[in-house]
Amino acid sequence: MAPSTSHASVLLVATILALLLAATPITCWRPWPHLKPNSSDLLYDSSKKFEGSSEFVHLRYHMGPVLTGNITVHTIWYGRWKKSQKKIIREFINSISTVNARPPSVSGWWRTVQLYTDQTGANISHTVHLGQEKNDRFYSHGKSLTRMSIQSVIKSAVTAKSKPLPTNPRNGLYLLLTSDDVYVQDFCGQVCGFHYFTFPSIVGYTLPYAWVGNSEKLCPGVCAYPFSVPKYIPGLKALKSPNGDVGVDGMISVIAHEIAELATNPLVNAWYAGQDPSFPVEIADLCEGIYGTGGGGSYTGQMLLDHDGATYNMNGIRRKFLVQWVWNHFVSYCTGPNALDQ
Repeated sequence: MAPSTSHASVLLVATILALLLAATPITCWRPWPHLKPNSSDLLYDSSKKFEGSSEFVHLRYHMGPVLTGNITVHTIWYGRWKKSQKKIIREFINSISTVNARPPSVSGWWRTVQLYTDQTGANISHTVHLGQEKNDRFYSHGKSLTRMSIQSVIKSAVTAKSKPLPTNPRNGLYLLLTSDDVYVQDFCGQVCGFHYFTFPSIVGYTLPYAWVGNSEKLCPGVCAYPFSVPKYIPGLKALKSPNGDVGVDGMISVIAHEIAELATNPLVNAWYAGQDPSFPVEIADLCEGIYGTGGGGSYTGQMLLDHDGATYNMNGIRRKFLVQWVWNHFVSYCTGPNALDQ
C-alpha cells in the first residue's frame, strides 16, 4: 500500500510501519478502493508536499539481480480476447521504450524505474519490447486457476510442440493475461495481479512472470477503478476510460505495476522495503492509487482530461493511458511524468 507520513505518536508510527510491511505481499495488487473507512486518514494525515513522501519508508537493495539487459515481454493470452483489447495492451508495452510520444509519456514514467541499479551500478534497461505471444483460447487449464496452475499454464506455453515461447531467464518476462470470464485464486477479493518466478520443479526453469486479470465481468469496481467504482462507495462517479474498454484500461495500470516490480525485484531478492522477502513492499506498492500531483488516500491526484472527456495521465505512441506512479528512492516519494512541479 502507499506510504505513510510522519506522526507524533510512537504508537501510530509503529502501526503505520506494520501496515507498510504486512499489508501488501509480493503477490497482491489492488487500487485504493480496498481501503476501509478512515484508513486513508491514518496514512495521509498531515501529508507533505510530495505524494506519498515518508521518512519511514526504507526501500533497500538486497543484492539480488535486476533486469539491466534489454527486457522482452512474452505474453500468454489465456481465454478469449478481442483484437481491439490486444492492441491496447501491446501498444502500452511498446510505449515504455518509445522516444516519440508526447509528454507526459509512458517512457517518462519508466525513467523512474530506470533509476534502480544492481550491485555493479548498472541501471534497469531502457529497452522494453514485446516478444513472442501464445494464445490459449480454449482454456487449457480451465476457467478457475490457482497460483500453482498459473505456473502450469506457463509451462504449457514454453513447452508447446507448436511455437513454444522462448525461455530467457535473464531478461525475459512472462505476462499471463486472463480474459474476463476466468477466475484466479484470490482475484477481486485480495488480488488484481501479482508477480513471482516459476519453480523449476513445475516449469523446468526459473522465469520471472506476472499475472493480471480482466476484471470487467467479475469486479470492475475493485480492479478497474476509477473507470468503475465499488458499490460500497455511494455517489462516487466512474471516470471515462481513455480507450473505451473499462476492463482493459483498468488492467494497464496493474500491468505497469507488475512490470516495474519485475524489473527491480525479479527474484524477490533485490529492491524492496521490509525484512521479510515473503512480504516485501516494492516500488509500485508504495504508490498504489496515486496517479498525479496531490494523490494520496482516497484522492488519485490531478490527472488529465482528453477532448472526449476521458481521463488519463500519460501518452503512449498513439493512445493515452492511466498509470499509477512509482517510488523514487533518491527523493523518497512517488513520482510520475505528469507531476505539476516538473
